[in-house]
Amino acid sequence: MTRTQLLDPKVGRAMSALSTAAKQGLGDPVLAELVMIRASQINHCAFCLDMHLRAARKAGESEDRVQLLDAWEETEDLYSERERAALALTEAVTVLTEGFVPDEVYDRAAGHFTEAELAHLIALITVINGWNRLMVSRRVPPGGYLP
Repeated sequence: MTRTQLLDPKVGRAMSALSTAAKQGLGDPVLAELVMIRASQINHCAFCLDMHLRAARKAGESEDRVQLLDAWEETEDLYSERERAALALTEAVTVLTEGFVPDEVYDRAAGHFTEAELAHLIALITVINGWNRLMVSRRVPPGGYLP
């Protein structure tokens, strides 16, 4: 087995099932892609960035929003308050070096999502971080994703 393969196909299927469930429960495919792109940017996962940038564009996301996602906090008019709350939560969950997710970040997201949506959003953030870690640790190169 090469480094570019997943450790076990069962792991890939389980992760895919969690990804699908989280995205469906969130109900907004464009927001889901923005969240997965942002986490993948933070984690430097070229494979996942390539995949989710393509998926976002296919879902109708604009080039401006995709290209400026890394600086979303500075582009107030480009993303909705709901999207901004989701992106802030994505960053807080992805980078847990300070300890816990700050209450104000969680509360901000909770103000824009139902309890069920918030649970799915957190699951989506968790699973993309898992995918990022799998792909980065295995050095899976971009461009190999086939939908």
